[in-house]
Amino acid sequence: MSVSNTEVERLKKVKTILISQPKPERSPYFNLGEKYNLTIDFRPFIHVEQVTEKEFRKTRIRPEEYGAVIFTSRNAIENYFRMCEAMRIQVSSDIRYFCLSEAVANYLQKFIVYRKRKVFVGKRKIEDLSNYLNKYKEETFLLPCSNLGSKPVVQFLKEGDFKFQEAMMYRTVASDLSDLADITYDVLVFFSPLGIKSLYENFPDFKQNETRIAVYGTSTRKAVEERDLTINIQAPAPETPSMTMALERYIKQANQK
Repeated sequence: MSVSNTEVERLKKVKTILISQPKPERSPYFNLGEKYNLTIDFRPFIHVEQVTEKEFRKTRIRPEEYGAVIFTSRNAIENYFRMCEAMRIQVSSDIRYFCLSEAVANYLQKFIVYRKRKVFVGKRKIEDLSNYLNKYKEETFLLPCSNLGSKPVVQFLKEGDFKFQEAMMYRTVASDLSDLADITYDVLVFFSPLGIKSLYENFPDFKQNETRIAVYGTSTRKAVEERDLTINIQAPAPETPSMTMALERYIKQANQK
């Protein structure tokens, strides 16, 4: 990914932005682009790959042996039911599902007949499910996950002395961005440390120069700082809780010059 060779300026006019996520059907980014006459492109820097049934069978994990499943994401749900189908497992209607958030629980309805006594929902973190998990502590919980695991969940389960089994059913990997090698953007927007990792896997010699870096979240900020990059735009913050608000605040100042 090429960038110009002049010195980095904190405030410099923005004309082009790359969002390191898939393009949504509707988004406040579209309004931002129209309002300030910007070119805003979307490109996922990471993607999910399925673990094959053959590969999963080598783990000797049998999903039908678990009466309780913890779901941390939509990907976990999709790949759990995909694997069960591939292994010709009839998913029992008695299984209890523990979902980290309302959004995850709502997605579960695509795969099961939703019954509240079988689905337990947290607000965002595994700690939110503590009372429910303790109620069924005799269970051994299955935790469908990616190659990255789910460290906060695993730590909580270990500290709480729960019986559980991690089951890697999919992988989160860097996308091929080679077609962006000769394209310059004024702002790159990142939402996770994996996006930063993908940037350097694709472009090991990346230099920031005039490119502005926008980051969402503490872990993303740390990943950028570890690469000695300059962060120009951050969210969430009290005055800019969303990334679009943070971008607009910067653009208002930079583009008036």
